[in-house]
Amino acid sequence: MKKLFILKADDSKNMESIAYDLQENKFKVLQNDNKFILMRKKRYGNTVIQLGCLFFALFFFYPLILVNVVYFTYSLLWNSPNVLITTEKKDAEGNNLEYNTIEEVLEKANAVL
Repeated sequence: MKKLFILKADDSKNMESIAYDLQENKFKVLQNDNKFILMRKKRYGNTVIQLGCLFFALFFFYPLILVNVVYFTYSLLWNSPNVLITTEKKDAEGNNLEYNTIEEVLEKANAVL
């Protein structure tokens, strides 16, 4: 299952500021509300790996194209980070939320694999 990163915001202005910083790093807003902003950065996989697989598939071993498609699908659907920026302090069950740092989010978003 995909990990959801949660960033803490003190108020709506702080929430917008964090969202703007993430938009500078190519995150897109999925949902927006008074108390939260949900964002996602689509990852397509490492271009070098995909081009290498494509080259070998075209000239040597064509079933390698399937590996390339699986890698692309994995990167897009399960490896793209989701970020929830919220002013809430507790989840729906009343438990305290565990927050991440923006550095953790950007590290995951810019990871090579």
